[in-house]
Amino acid sequence: MNGLTTCLIVFSLCLMTQHPLLSQTRSDDKVFYHTVERGQTVYSIALMYDVSEEDVYRLNPSSRQYVKAGEKLKIPQKEVAALSEERKDETYVYHTIQPGETLYGVSKRYKIPAEEISDANPGLTFQSFVAGRIIRIPVVKIQSEPTTVTQTVIKKVEYTIRKKETLYGICKQFNITSDQLLRYNPELKSGLKAGMLIVIPVETEESVTIAPEQNEFDLNAVMAARNEIRKTNVAAIAILLPFQVNNSQSGRFLEYYEGFLLAVDSMRSSGMSVELSVHDIGDTNQQLRTTLENEALKRSNLLIGGVTNEQIELIGAFALKNNIKYVVPSYSKCDRLTSSNASIFQVNTPYQYLFSYATARACMLFSDYNIILLNTNDKDEKTLFVNTFKADMRERKIAFRELSFHAASFPDDLAALLVTTKPNVIVPVSSSIEALRKIRTPLRRLADSNPAYRLTLFGYPEWQMYTDFLEDFFVLNTHIYTSFYTNNLSKEAQGFNAKYNYWYKKNMAPTYPKYAMLGFDTGMFFISAINKYGANFEGNIQHLNYSSIQTGFRFERVNNWGGFINTNLYIVRFNRDYTITRME
Repeated sequence: MNGLTTCLIVFSLCLMTQHPLLSQTRSDDKVFYHTVERGQTVYSIALMYDVSEEDVYRLNPSSRQYVKAGEKLKIPQKEVAALSEERKDETYVYHTIQPGETLYGVSKRYKIPAEEISDANPGLTFQSFVAGRIIRIPVVKIQSEPTTVTQTVIKKVEYTIRKKETLYGICKQFNITSDQLLRYNPELKSGLKAGMLIVIPVETEESVTIAPEQNEFDLNAVMAARNEIRKTNVAAIAILLPFQVNNSQSGRFLEYYEGFLLAVDSMRSSGMSVELSVHDIGDTNQQLRTTLENEALKRSNLLIGGVTNEQIELIGAFALKNNIKYVVPSYSKCDRLTSSNASIFQVNTPYQYLFSYATARACMLFSDYNIILLNTNDKDEKTLFVNTFKADMRERKIAFRELSFHAASFPDDLAALLVTTKPNVIVPVSSSIEALRKIRTPLRRLADSNPAYRLTLFGYPEWQMYTDFLEDFFVLNTHIYTSFYTNNLSKEAQGFNAKYNYWYKKNMAPTYPKYAMLGFDTGMFFISAINKYGANFEGNIQHLNYSSIQTGFRFERVNNWGGFINTNLYIVRFNRDYTITRME
């Protein structure tokens, strides 16, 4: 093997090691590591990275049973070489931030300007650029080779002054100015002498190799620009809902709009100008597409609406393209879109997040209780909730017991598990009204006959619809978790009911949640956000305090490039003194 061949092999190996795409042939670059956050499932994680659930299971076999917050999962990296040129425009490789790593360092590794990385991750801040978090790198922006360009350069040419030459003559000969000549030869200010050696600056063109830009990047400046309060005199809002479809849902959408109008009236009374446009998008995608061709929509600060996955995708794409914030008011199953669209605010909390936050809160509330999971063998079993609750309790080393319901022996079976040394909490595994009917009388008798048991009942959002059980809830110190709750006896709820009746000459429909209140709370929250922080309010939304009538808001971005989900959770407690406490 000759020397030239050896050099070529060494050079090729260096390229394989240094270039991020070529180096994917190494085993440690074929995967990256995702740290599971509370509420995430294998399904939502797979959506986030555009891989299949089977891809995740293959690399993490134990994830088929359960994944827990804090667990690290291997995720397969995209095989970039196999992608078509069209696919590369919408494809990313994912990078797990390492301890001590900087954005500048990541930009050097992938040979891509740091600004491009920041643009691909709208949620990137100093708080989110931490070890273990993921950022995405746009494949189409990665520069694998330096760029060669032609540019003008100045070369220094030595010249010996001849007899009788003048400064003017030399400048004319080389087409330069006297200032240029004197700048390179300051000694000429004392005069010219034959035989002097001087430097002539000569412009010439040559090819120059320029490496990808690797300047230090001021992430703080970008964050400040993103979060800068941009006041606006008018909040331009568009509502896009199917008002005239022939199904039971249309009345709810109308009621939502009526509640939103009450919010607009309240904000206008406080001095905020609101420009509201309302669009009936029907039940066909074509009607929605026609609506989105309206040029006036592009001037909106906020879009609200969409009730099907297809509608939400169309509105979401429009919002992202035109840099408009988009609120999905009631649909809870748009995980795929929310995980990749930075414009979206999903009001209705996805079930997996709701269950996960609820079980975490239950572990805090009942860690010192005697916890009994009760299986009544009824419909509406909350399997995901119960499994998450069990896993959380085991993780925190909280003891619990399980009991199956048998009508004839239930009072004795339960009494055998109850203790008097600490409070007891009963958690049915079904949310059905049939389950409550089976257990309420025996529980009331046990509570009345032996107060030392200090019985508590813990249950589900659906229970607030079961008004016939209200007295039982008070007696049993019942706690429920929920995203929506309003105490109809509170002065805020009564004031809203009176105003709604006055405006519309009717009562709200007896639904859960009440759509007029949902529209009102949503309007008050987001119009306040625009009023206080301008159209780009997302960087400050966590600072906005709003005391809701029914729906609370606590938005969290799902990743560095996706949208926001509402993770607010209420624990509603029916106290034994017949008062109600709503805890956030």
